[in-house]
Amino acid sequence: MAVAAATGAAAGLAGHGSGSGSASGSGSHPGGSARLVVSGGYIPQPLLTDEAAAYVTVANTGGTDAELTSVTTPLAAHVTLHTTSGTTMRQVSALTVPAGGTLALGTGGAHMMLEGLTHKPSVGEQITLRLHFIHASPATVTVTVPVRPTTYDPRG
Repeated sequence: MAVAAATGAAAGLAGHGSGSGSASGSGSHPGGSARLVVSGGYIPQPLLTDEAAAYVTVANTGGTDAELTSVTTPLAAHVTLHTTSGTTMRQVSALTVPAGGTLALGTGGAHMMLEGLTHKPSVGEQITLRLHFIHASPATVTVTVPVRPTTYDPRG
């Protein structure tokens, strides 16, 4: 996945409380700015007490790539972004949401690591994640995601 740096857009909140969120905006990019919708989010109940993974899908119907640059949550002291290739996990500074495409965070691929947990979340608990983007306005999307059983598979 490409990693890029650029100036950020104005911060704001959207899509609060349903497990999905959206961000849209207008910009001077030829194909239009990024228009994001976040869905399908969940956190598998962690086996450890100090860290957990989190997954979401971000769709971009706009004409500009967006970059997921950071995530914050009251559940963790900090959140890092990672890619996985084979058995190798690598921390990255951003993940690209391509124009007209999606960024699917999931098991065995790109994901978020919630580190320094305030508590071990229980199945059914609802966790708020605040995703911070550049090239999207508003630049922050807040979603609430459920904690699922460790063996949960979103594909069915």
